[in-house]
Amino acid sequence: MQERRRVQRKNLMAYSQVFDLYSGYLLGYLGDLHLHGAMVIGEKPMTENSELTLAIELPELPGIAASRITVPARVVWCQPDISPEFFNIGFEFKEVTIEHSQVIEAIVENYEFRRIPPGYTIKPSAGK
Repeated sequence: MQERRRVQRKNLMAYSQVFDLYSGYLLGYLGDLHLHGAMVIGEKPMTENSELTLAIELPELPGIAASRITVPARVVWCQPDISPEFFNIGFEFKEVTIEHSQVIEAIVENYEFRRIPPGYTIKPSAGK
């Protein structure tokens, strides 16, 4: 599949619950996030182009009092996860307010899984 993403995904260490706001159904857990969308890891597949309002439960965030955000979204893609009992569901946010942006940026800043190796000193190999 060709990569069309304009913004790099940010994988998260905090798997926040994501619900369909109006049905209350648990869609899954937030896998990655950026200002234009998110990937949710869920147990059931979703139909592409379906629209709903996501309710994303928030992890503890410094300076943010809200416990969740709600954002209208569209299912862009859905595919099986590496674990066969789960699905990865890609959502595009339809409306992102200034408040949403602030919360999303705070989540990414505080819970992004960083793949930067620690600054360990490299030991010289034996025999040198």
